[in-house]
Amino acid sequence: MQRTQTPLLARLARLNPLVVFLATLVVMLVGLFAPGPAGGVLLLALAAMLVWLMSVTWPVQKPATRVLRLLMLTLLIAVALVKLF
Repeated sequence: MQRTQTPLLARLARLNPLVVFLATLVVMLVGLFAPGPAGGVLLLALAAMLVWLMSVTWPVQKPATRVLRLLMLTLLIAVALVKLF
């Protein structure tokens, strides 16, 4: 089953991958170094965006890529929850 591409996905596909990576890295670092729950909330927001992106791209990913992405997402969520509590 093929999903139709939404306007948001079309815009994301046109973005420069390096810029997206650097922006994600900045958000993650701010979340890691922000004090207390604010950092945890920021990291959970990042995780939510990544869950959405993974759900859209899941059918076209190789199994090894899926496992790696799930591990990284689990680690991100674990760190976010530690910062929250």
